[in-house]
Amino acid sequence: MTEHRPCPGPDPAPAGTGPEAAGADMAEVVESELEQARRAADEYLADLRRVAADFDNYRKRVARDAEAQATRAAESLVSELLPVLDNLERALDASEHHEEAKVSEGVQLVRQQLVDLLRRRGLEEIASEPGSEFDPHLHEALSQQPSDHPEGAISEVWQRGYTLGDRVMRPARVVVSSGSPAEDD
Repeated sequence: MTEHRPCPGPDPAPAGTGPEAAGADMAEVVESELEQARRAADEYLADLRRVAADFDNYRKRVARDAEAQATRAAESLVSELLPVLDNLERALDASEHHEEAKVSEGVQLVRQQLVDLLRRRGLEEIASEPGSEFDPHLHEALSQQPSDHPEGAISEVWQRGYTLGDRVMRPARVVVSSGSPAEDD
């Protein structure tokens, strides 16, 4: 019988060139790419935090500026109202020492001074004369009653209304006509 010997195979590969070495190289590449991705993510996160802090600072600055502007506007209005207050005090003082007609005239002048000041600030009275058309955007109907005015027209004004720019500050409070009063038989 012949002895059976195994066939010699290829020579073993030199160290560092086999599949294990290729896997190790691949792991190093993946690890390197992962580290680069982590650094990029950290940079993006830092950028995001900076933008968030900048936005928060901007929001706070805008709020402070709005508050300062509101304070300046209030100061301006109050400084314009002080002469009106002074004149009202004079009218009250005059009511103790003068004729009623003079006091009434003084109060009319003070009222006109206040109306002029508010008009300069953009306040306008809503047109709401008896007989004019009722507009639910500008008028508040308190009641409806028969009158000499056409149905749906304003028959009485209880309180004046005002607009500031295109905004209704207070609607005019009115009574609306329900048509002609019934005639007695």
